[in-house]
Amino acid sequence: MADNKNTYDTIVIGAGMSGGWAAKEFCDNGLKTLLLERGPDVKHLVDYPTTNKMPWEFPLRGKIPKEVTEANPVISRCYAYKEDAAHFFVKDNDHVYGQDKPFDWIRGYQVGGKSIMWARQVQRWSDYDFEGPARDGFAVDWPIRYADLEEWYGYVERFVGVSGNKDGNDTVPDGEFLKAWELNCVEKHFQKSLKENYKDRELIYGRCAHITEQKEIFIKQGRGLCQNRDLCQRGCPFGGYFNANSTLIPWAERTGNLTLKAHSIVESIIYDDKKQKATGVRVIDANTKELTEYYAKVIFVNAATINTNAILLNSKSERFPNGLGNDSGTLGKYVGFHNYRGIISATHDGFKEFKTEGKRPTSSYIPRFRNVYKQETDFLRGYAVSFGASRHKIINKKGVGEELQNNLLENKEYGEWGIWSRMMGETIPREDGQVTLDPEKKDEYGIPQPNISVGYDENDEKMLEDYFTQFTIMLEKAGFKNIKAQDTKQAPGLDIHEMGGVRMGKDPKTSMLNKWNQMHACQNVFVTDGACMTSMSTQNPSLTFMALTARSANYAIEKIQKDEF
Repeated sequence: MADNKNTYDTIVIGAGMSGGWAAKEFCDNGLKTLLLERGPDVKHLVDYPTTNKMPWEFPLRGKIPKEVTEANPVISRCYAYKEDAAHFFVKDNDHVYGQDKPFDWIRGYQVGGKSIMWARQVQRWSDYDFEGPARDGFAVDWPIRYADLEEWYGYVERFVGVSGNKDGNDTVPDGEFLKAWELNCVEKHFQKSLKENYKDRELIYGRCAHITEQKEIFIKQGRGLCQNRDLCQRGCPFGGYFNANSTLIPWAERTGNLTLKAHSIVESIIYDDKKQKATGVRVIDANTKELTEYYAKVIFVNAATINTNAILLNSKSERFPNGLGNDSGTLGKYVGFHNYRGIISATHDGFKEFKTEGKRPTSSYIPRFRNVYKQETDFLRGYAVSFGASRHKIINKKGVGEELQNNLLENKEYGEWGIWSRMMGETIPREDGQVTLDPEKKDEYGIPQPNISVGYDENDEKMLEDYFTQFTIMLEKAGFKNIKAQDTKQAPGLDIHEMGGVRMGKDPKTSMLNKWNQMHACQNVFVTDGACMTSMSTQNPSLTFMALTARSANYAIEKIQKDEF
């Protein structure tokens, strides 16, 4: 019989971005909710140890020691893994995983998850993304379309705070925006060139989760405006950007309905063969290794893509010998990511009367323009492009002491304008792109080690070459010079956009979840993090995770209130 003190209305696994949304919705509606996080608690303002440090206060001036990078080759490849935020990242040996193919798994095990260190770009998906699999026959058809998510995108944007322009681009639908930052002169020049030379290509300012105008909802959250510090990965003391720590979790806690348990590693979900539903979760205390069971009517799994797959694969019962809800045999399969391998840089010898000073939270953005309205290339789907321009000071480092100080302060010479761009290509999820559990290797808590086998294919290579070709031509038409293309050859995972393995679909024979992110075969379990994604699109996925979660949680709330679980 369930222990009453361990019994809740709902359990949410994972206290990051999507798990935080589930907890907020449940608590707002009076449901006693247990929010489980395998890492430590990180409280807004209290647990940002470097947020107000000056550059000279870091002993290594932001660098990571060589012995640390050598011991952590995976995490050291992440752009944000520096002295000021290293404490928010999981070190390579803290949770070992198998790589059947090279995969850089970037993780943040703490309350707030990776929402503390994320890049904060938030584009809506469009019907071109949701209809992609049905059109070209790869993956399975999504059970939803843009119309199903439109109101929930707005619901999330109003709470989160999104800076952007009403661009009228149907590949990235407009949303509920706060005022945007301005493009600089070279970005505007490129924007104008694209408009003059192409009908299907446009440069816009990237939508980002930063507050640029004060609203009543942000005051209630206790958040201030973005200060353009560009130190977001430390945790923002102003609450100027969105993370779960400054918004969702405190909001849920203020209802009095939330129980947050950090250092709580979910080993598996309990399935009752007689009741034909999940009844709770088995949790291992990360410090004492004590096992405890908690119970609830509804369980939301939001542990982030790889760990969500691993938990479900490890949740075996007589009814589900191959993992919870896995009647289709697709659990752990069809995992995809975003192809970030392409980079192009260039220079422009004009605009000498202008310079750049200060920071902005994000870059400009060129939405997908390949294979949008019809199949026009020899590869499927397409890619978006991040783009930025800047002009930096030429620093005079001559001399020592006072002479050096004067040279650094008085130098006013600038170099030429430089630009950078990076592709974000959609990959096609394949059956052999998968997460499995090692039959022999276990972690220190006795949980099977996850193995990841996800890689590039011919479609990715063709898309990469198209980006190099097309973007070079686009830059040449705008008068850029010294154009240099680079294939970073980075492994999947470093994009930090892994998705799939517990995909949504119309047919229980080929998918795990229905249109409400509810398991076909175990209807009181929901998955709304990256694991639920059927295809990958070219947009950043976080906004869609949040919208799916809010929508799904409110569906579950209606069912709970009708006592249908």
